Amino acid sequence: MKVGFITLGCDKNTVDSERYLAQLADRGAEYTDDLTDAEVIVINTCGFIDAAKKESLDAIVQAGELKLSGSCQAVVAVGCMVQRHKGELAEALPEVDLFLGSSEMDRLLPELEARGLIDDQPAVHPGVRLFTGDVPHIRYLKVSEGCDHGCAFCAIPLMRGKHRSFALDEVIREAQLLEAQGAREVNLVAQDLAHYGRDRRDGFTLPELLRELVRSTSIPWLRMLYLYSSGITPRLLEVMASEPRILPYLDMPMQHASDAVLARMRRPERQRTIRERVRQLREVVPDLAIRTTCIVGFPGETDDDFAQLMAFLEEVQFERVGAFTYSPQEGTRAAAMEDDVPESVKRERLERLMELQRQITAERYERFLGRTARTMIDRIAEGEAQGRTAWQADDVDGISYVHGAEHLAPGTIVDAVIEGIDDDVDFRATLLRVVSANEQRTVPRARSLPVMGTTIGSFGR
Repeated sequence: MKVGFITLGCDKNTVDSERYLAQLADRGAEYTDDLTDAEVIVINTCGFIDAAKKESLDAIVQAGELKLSGSCQAVVAVGCMVQRHKGELAEALPEVDLFLGSSEMDRLLPELEARGLIDDQPAVHPGVRLFTGDVPHIRYLKVSEGCDHGCAFCAIPLMRGKHRSFALDEVIREAQLLEAQGAREVNLVAQDLAHYGRDRRDGFTLPELLRELVRSTSIPWLRMLYLYSSGITPRLLEVMASEPRILPYLDMPMQHASDAVLARMRRPERQRTIRERVRQLREVVPDLAIRTTCIVGFPGETDDDFAQLMAFLEEVQFERVGAFTYSPQEGTRAAAMEDDVPESVKRERLERLMELQRQITAERYERFLGRTARTMIDRIAEGEAQGRTAWQADDVDGISYVHGAEHLAPGTIVDAVIEGIDDDVDFRATLLRVVSANEQRTVPRARSLPVMGTTIGSFGR
């Protein structure tokens, strides 16, 4: 049986899809990236915002059409959107054979087995994760599930439940598997990495996890994504500063800078806390690049609230900003609030924020021309080497074009001199030297080349 996957939403969904695929491979399934050739199509849905729901629905409809016209025998919809809207989806989409929410995935194998679509006896496969993407040296490692924060705008706890940390030895084994599969960069993901281990009684929290990953693997780049500033501790800062393989990069969602808006959002931080954490981070890890997200147009956001946000961004100068307009999500506390900021005002505020960030980007970039940045080569496309510096997370922070590296294999780490910056926040660089994996373990952290810019969307993490 050939199975095709459509994975939508966040990187945590990517991890889930790879695990589901491994379970199916246990039962004789063969992965195909050609959906027209798939006998079973699995859509791992996202229900985070309205745009994500529409994308998920479109993917399900596309799979249903392939079921009518191609070799597809069954369509399976799983994940976050199904968790929240299973009944409505089942009624509206009869062409789908199976709906499973995030909490029901233990039923995937029995349900497909009952339909005769997979074998009833396990077969040997390479491991608990099977890669489905196109850049195998970049992988994601989910260290916990769910969230306890209860932010007013967010439906994640409704879809994923309360926060549960995975056991440290399980996380380490999975990281070792990813390394064996060729991973050169592993991105740690969770709804809040800083909460890792706090629900367990073994004493292992995020600093211990990071140190054990460094000790137990040789993965050159370890990156942290999605970490609340309120959870940053002196021990975590110490580990970040002392371990060169932990990249000087954080995705630290802020959402706003007005204390009044932050309180209505039920966020754990306030402006003073965020400012202090950023100061501490940059003081202890001076080459750090911080990516954050902001929501504009949250219920009750006044002109003064927005002015505070703009002033704070200008003051702090984050290296990267993802900006989003608020949209109410069913079942959240904010959905009961009056959505009193007109859409036209939301868009106008978003555009102003984007323009401010462009100015910040231009000012910051002028300081980094001519400097050397450690860069990972990701692919060779049209004769040109494309990669990322340590300050560029995959898929969100632009690309580095490295002249002279066209002969190198993807996953190779090099030192490159930044010679130019494109308008679309890409770097132009020239190869200086190749850095071996052993060197990567011991060399001091290079001076940073932060990546800046604005990502547009409709609501954020």
